[in-house]
Amino acid sequence: MTEHAATATVYTASELIAIMAGRLLTDGQIVFAGVGIPLLAATLAQRVFAPKLTILFEGGVIGPFIKPGELPPSTNEQRCTRRANMVLPSTDVLLLLQRGYVDVGFMGGAQIDRFGNLNSSFIGPAEKPSIRLPGTGGGNDISSLTNMIVAMKHERRRFVERVDFVTSPGWIDGGDSRARRGLPTGGMWRVVTDLAVMGFDAETREMEVLALHPGVSFEQVQDNTGFRLRRARELAVTTPPQADELALIRELDPGRLYTA
Repeated sequence: MTEHAATATVYTASELIAIMAGRLLTDGQIVFAGVGIPLLAATLAQRVFAPKLTILFEGGVIGPFIKPGELPPSTNEQRCTRRANMVLPSTDVLLLLQRGYVDVGFMGGAQIDRFGNLNSSFIGPAEKPSIRLPGTGGGNDISSLTNMIVAMKHERRRFVERVDFVTSPGWIDGGDSRARRGLPTGGMWRVVTDLAVMGFDAETREMEVLALHPGVSFEQVQDNTGFRLRRARELAVTTPPQADELALIRELDPGRLYTA
């Protein structure tokens, strides 16, 4: 278990990622969230400062209430439907994406490249992959039509020059290539890791470090990345996780299924 210390507070890398990602959300948004860290982050935001945040699951659920200690292991699990506003067929929920009703897509991935393309399909060559991963689910639809937040551990094997397979498109080849490929809306917005918060340059669409977590240097982030990172002119430092945020995260996930 990786732990970080800030003053007298100790927290895991996954707790840090969930809290930093949750802070990016705002009240009134409609968020497509995957299970695990994305759901923890969205629920944290909803409980602390964004009570009108609406969570969607690709399984068809709109506006659920996540009961502490009973996090769903899948977006199709019955616990996803607790006190939900609606439960629709998956196709109807994905139609909301196409109509522009969803503000933010929130997910993780096995690999990400410098233009924010995500891979959750396989590692290695397509003809003979070394690892097979879960695949897209609704990931391609979500990343094609919303502003994306990605939450993941910062490791060189995950942050690669080019993903082995584009499961979920980010800025594709950079510049205006996303729009030229037929995706005029949405795009990769933020990447949150246990080291930093990244965005993307407005022109080149290359990944750019916007803020470092306390005690982390830019060189440390670069050393854990498989491509050259851009650096914001004014590099910020994030505020460490607060006691109330950590308490809620631990109440939601007491068994540390996602935050160990």
